[in-house]
Amino acid sequence: MKNISISLRLTLTFSAIFLCGFLIFGVVMWADLAYHLSKGRDRTLSRRAARLVELLNAASGDSADQREMKYREFAEATPEGNLIHLLDLSGRQILPKNPWPPDFPWPPMSGALPDAYQDVLFSGRRYRVFTRPVTVNHQLFLIRVGGQLEDNRNLMMRFSTGLAMAIPAMLALSALGGYFLSRRVLRPVDHITATLRSISIGNLSRRLPVSASRDELQRLAETCNEMLGRLESAVGRINRFTADASHELRSPIAFIRTVAEYALRNPTIDKESEEALGEILAETSETAGLLDDMLTLARADAGYGDLVFEPLNLTELVDDVCAKARPLADAKNQSLAVRLNGSSTCVSGDRSSLRRLVWTLLDNAVKYTPRDGSIKVALDADISHAVLSVSDNGIGIPEPLVPQVFDRFFRADPSRSEVAGTGLGLAIAKWIADIHHATITVNSRESEGSVFQVAFQLSKSA
Repeated sequence: MKNISISLRLTLTFSAIFLCGFLIFGVVMWADLAYHLSKGRDRTLSRRAARLVELLNAASGDSADQREMKYREFAEATPEGNLIHLLDLSGRQILPKNPWPPDFPWPPMSGALPDAYQDVLFSGRRYRVFTRPVTVNHQLFLIRVGGQLEDNRNLMMRFSTGLAMAIPAMLALSALGGYFLSRRVLRPVDHITATLRSISIGNLSRRLPVSASRDELQRLAETCNEMLGRLESAVGRINRFTADASHELRSPIAFIRTVAEYALRNPTIDKESEEALGEILAETSETAGLLDDMLTLARADAGYGDLVFEPLNLTELVDDVCAKARPLADAKNQSLAVRLNGSSTCVSGDRSSLRRLVWTLLDNAVKYTPRDGSIKVALDADISHAVLSVSDNGIGIPEPLVPQVFDRFFRADPSRSEVAGTGLGLAIAKWIADIHHATITVNSRESEGSVFQVAFQLSKSA
């Protein structure tokens, strides 16, 4: 049950409760019907015996033949009248003289008995026999009245069959009703879930709609909004700190770099100092790049809006970036193959941001591809979309790490020493793709290479 949705669990629970209630109701009704049918049959036999007593009292002065004739008329007018017999205390049958059917299995009698009901089986059918001692003209007799129970049995079978047939129908009805009610009750939860999923670090100011229902859902929405407010405040403080720290550190880093460059111009500098200053200059350059990247991401998280969107020819932009990246590939004796499909792939975007996106993908491909490797750039377009692919046969990314490739400070090489970098380039590329409503994906295998793809939506002016 842990992996089943709440709506399905509510449906199953509601159906189980409904089914148990229906079964209990059916059993109670079945028992009540059986009881009342049995009591009704007993009352019918008792009334027939009472009518025979009235007939005998009314014919007390008649002859035996007259009594026999009146009895036959009574028996013919009464359902199952052939099973109404009059006996003396010794068990000798007085009426009728010729019993029918002659082989009916009347229960054995011995002396005077109080009212008694007994069941017998005759010709595969069950019968009920009622015995009552009566007094007619100060003489004691026994009246035995029989009646078949087949009608009761058939009625009970029809009721049981109907009950059994109603169970699946009621179960299906309860399941549908339970599912409908659970989905209707949980629909606000789905709405809250969808809204929360749409909230990211870039739109923490968004809030859930709160209905005045005064129920658990209202309290849940209010609690989520309070949590979002705390998150927005915390993230805002972190972004301001990151932006301020990155901005403030740029000046001392620039000063250190300037001093190192000035010192390296000294013609009398010794070799060891020259090497040390060269390392300082390299580290300051890398640190300056890291600060620029951190400042860019901090501004992105804060919704920094200095981007200028305009119609751009994506083919020309990619071709220009590839031309600037070719010297890097040539330095490592790498082949850079460029295939641009279509002369006009117009997108709406910020030129510098898109150039940085393409450059990041190409720069990573060059960095993580060994010497004599190959890099392929392809731009394919149709009526509404353009897909930029950058593939290489470099070191690749281990499969468990692929989902983290766009995380901040992620590096494919665990040592972080084989290839220079800050681990922020792909995070910035992902942000640039998102603000341009593009989709960036990666397919990579360790020691085989990687393929990065960016799918753009073409503008209508394309």
